[in-house]
Amino acid sequence: MRAVQVVELDGPFAVRVNEVEGPTRGDGEVLIDVAAAGVNFPDVLLTKGMYQYKPEPPFTLGSECAGTVREAGPDSSFAPGDRVVAFTMSGVFGEVVSVPERTVLPLPDEVGFAAGACLPMNYLTAHFTLVTRGGLQPGETVLVQGAAGGIGTAVIQLAVALGATVIGVTSTEAKADAAKRAGARHTVGVEGFKDAVKEITGGAGADMVVDPVGGDRFTDSLRSMAPLGRLMVIGFTAGDIPTVKVNRLLLNNIDVRGVGWGAYALGRDDFIRSEWDALVPHLRSAALDPLISERFPLERAGEALARLDERRVTGKVVLEP
Repeated sequence: MRAVQVVELDGPFAVRVNEVEGPTRGDGEVLIDVAAAGVNFPDVLLTKGMYQYKPEPPFTLGSECAGTVREAGPDSSFAPGDRVVAFTMSGVFGEVVSVPERTVLPLPDEVGFAAGACLPMNYLTAHFTLVTRGGLQPGETVLVQGAAGGIGTAVIQLAVALGATVIGVTSTEAKADAAKRAGARHTVGVEGFKDAVKEITGGAGADMVVDPVGGDRFTDSLRSMAPLGRLMVIGFTAGDIPTVKVNRLLLNNIDVRGVGWGAYALGRDDFIRSEWDALVPHLRSAALDPLISERFPLERAGEALARLDERRVTGKVVLEP
């Protein structure tokens, strides 16, 4: 089968589409014909050897996909022909993948494969951020950094579906348009966002800040928060890991909360499925509908990865074998 492989750690354009032996289904696994695969920032880091997970080249990229079950075990809840989404550490940027059944989820008929491939990593993370870690309540205001990216648009859509008002922080007008299409009521530029948030909220500040970016905007995110506000740390796409002076937390009665979805979810039986089941009504109603900026064939995977590396993506990039 064809698969996108990292053969040397020289960045996105060093990936190659190779003919490799197709996987066989292991015990407790489901074999899936991949119809579409989501491209994520960790995939970019893996092409450079900069991610915490460091497989030895050559290896096949890709952590989330949508497709059709080819084969499942005799005691499986899935059967050949079932429409599913799935995620794993790597290996889905190919025509077929075998993954543990606990990371395979049923895809509603209302959702296409390209959209389905955008769901597992970002939307399960969004639910974990807003509900499990953030305790979001209807009527609260959520400030979303990196609002036009895959995580940002997922958080916006889910927050709105849960009854929140969203303010998106973006760096360009095109990205502001994407955040608004995702459901943000307001968008503000990176420069001066703190003052803009205060003005929009009548001086009250945001009840929650969701930050997958980090970097030098972190302190102003803290300053943008209402009393008892929560700042949710998802990642550091800006590259720099910020620090916080804890006296600011004490004086303003605010929290900084880490969001490590994978480590938490994978260590708890049935947690992933319960999260997914909570998302399904919103998927069926189209309240959650991933913004897909571009679709690429496997042969153009390097180009797709470069889009993320160059911060030129609004929403999500998808590969289609």
